[in-house]
Amino acid sequence: MPADPAVSALVKRASTGDQGAWNDLVERYAPMVWSICRQYRLDRRDVDDVAQQVWMAAVEHLGELHDPGKMGSWLATTTKRECSRVLRAGRQHETVEDPLDFEMTADDRSILIEDEVEAAERNAVLRTAFTALSPPCRRMLSLLLEEMPYNEISARLGIPIGSVGPTRARCLAKLRSHPALVALMESETEPSGGERHV
Repeated sequence: MPADPAVSALVKRASTGDQGAWNDLVERYAPMVWSICRQYRLDRRDVDDVAQQVWMAAVEHLGELHDPGKMGSWLATTTKRECSRVLRAGRQHETVEDPLDFEMTADDRSILIEDEVEAAERNAVLRTAFTALSPPCRRMLSLLLEEMPYNEISARLGIPIGSVGPTRARCLAKLRSHPALVALMESETEPSGGERHV
């Protein structure tokens, strides 16, 4: 994956003690770390242990990363190593038949790491765009994500039921027009076919 200049800037700021930048990095990549741990079928205690070790390692090596813009890949690799360490240490007592750990090739693992990092980046961009929306739009889209019927959304928001659809459309249009989301969609567009990668 190409280095992400925004991530590089966050890493540099965090390495100088900027707590806000560190918090942004954790928010961006914590779901990815958790997701990798779940692939290894670790229990909650072991997931917490792995996450703690990964973030401690990140703090220790933050200023030493060769390519700060690829911190997501570094975190994914470190998480996989920590998961393997936990399994080898015997703290996971049940039999684990995990093709990710034992049967996949190095190339397959590399592809999975890239997928995890890309998903984390997409989620971070989407969160950024979502938080830039007005509070009414954020509330509307949150209720829609819960698959709530229009009549209930109407009652909750105090708007006519006929306004729910048009309001939803306006809020989604604002979300899609956020510069970060536009840039992400453009970066995922194939030059020939114009289709986005899934």
